[in-house]
Amino acid sequence: MAENKSYFFCGIGGSGMLPLAMIVSARGASVAGSDRSRDQGRSPEKFAWLESQGVAFFPQDGSGPKTGQILVASAAVEDSVPDIAAAKALSLARMTRADLNAALFNAADKAIGVGGTSGKSTVTGMIGWILDRTGHKPTVMNGAVMRNFAHADLPFASALIGDEAVYVSEVDESDGSIALYRPDVAVVTNISLDHKTLEELHTLFGAFVAKARIAVINADDPESAALFNADNNLRFGFGDGAALRGSDFEALADGCRFKVHFLANTHDVRLRMPGRHNAMNALAAIAAARSINISVADSVAALANFAGLARRYEVLGQASGVTVIDDFAHNPDKVAATLAAVAELPGRALLFFQPHGYGPLRQMGKELAASFAAGMRADDRLFVCDPVYFGGTVDRSIGSEALVADIVAGGGDAVHMTTRANCGAAMLDAARSGDRILILGARDDTLTEFGRELLEKLASSA
Repeated sequence: MAENKSYFFCGIGGSGMLPLAMIVSARGASVAGSDRSRDQGRSPEKFAWLESQGVAFFPQDGSGPKTGQILVASAAVEDSVPDIAAAKALSLARMTRADLNAALFNAADKAIGVGGTSGKSTVTGMIGWILDRTGHKPTVMNGAVMRNFAHADLPFASALIGDEAVYVSEVDESDGSIALYRPDVAVVTNISLDHKTLEELHTLFGAFVAKARIAVINADDPESAALFNADNNLRFGFGDGAALRGSDFEALADGCRFKVHFLANTHDVRLRMPGRHNAMNALAAIAAARSINISVADSVAALANFAGLARRYEVLGQASGVTVIDDFAHNPDKVAATLAAVAELPGRALLFFQPHGYGPLRQMGKELAASFAAGMRADDRLFVCDPVYFGGTVDRSIGSEALVADIVAGGGDAVHMTTRANCGAAMLDAARSGDRILILGARDDTLTEFGRELLEKLASSA
């Protein structure tokens, strides 16, 4: 559907925009765009690579949009942004990222949609890898770089370009856009508080799975229980309610292993990714693949070589006996899962957290604090900087101070330092051999760069 069309992406470097731009470009569309981060000099290597792929870049000053283009922009982008104002003056058609992605998704014969509060990107990557390894040539739209598909010429592999008939995509409930998708297979990893109330989430996910030929649902998640329908679902999990069931989970220094049982057969699974939550993600991916007739044995074989996603408990390296890990944890459920994985192995954790906005702190600050306080061990320490803020009119009255106060009240060892640099210096000063430094947060590509800087300083001090 993208062939011969011309798109202008406002915010093209975003985690959801970049892969979509690559997909429509590969299908014959002309792609141009702008990004505030590029104008501010952040992540220059990403924008240089996009330009090398044929994207025409413009400053975000209104000079980019041209007659005949379709404007692609987040619904949250304000009309005062110059590119939006220019597009309106030209009467350009406007689509959100979800509008465009859903149109591509809904046109596919085998459309696998992955929803849920946590684990979406990892499960999407796992399904894409299984399908690729089994010869299905999928198109995959993801919100994170899939390390198996990344290489020197494709460093930002958050999209996989394959057949139009097989489309795998994570779908977003936070803005309600999950309602746009008509899945053949609907996957729900879990449901917990994030951007919406639980009542709203139950309604959105209920409508999502009702449209699917098969719904793949987490049997261990009590909030997903309302979605159970014997006529169209395949339940996964470690509990007795799962048809595709895991057992005998074992944490390893370089990943984990467990067994999966389906019908009368049992298979041994070995993952290169740590944590029981990743075992659950693997069960979801295996169940989704089974829903389109890929055998459990073939899925298990593929997952043995799944390298994971960038910023999903990604080990950046080790220096002076200290391991530096980059992770996307930013909501209560993700934080709890990451801290559970940390606790499976010995060694103190020095945690850095950058909240992903002032709005999320108002929405879920108490729950975030509870996850940190419950998940941190006695020797673990948390350093929190101010929330990410790239401009705009957001209410900044509730910040990181309140989050840290709640964590400390809950028994966690946490401190607020205004800047990321101050947190980094404090962590380096505290670090000793055997520790793990974890960089936690979302919405900011430079968090990975921050982790690498800490690693370099550790190495130089050895």
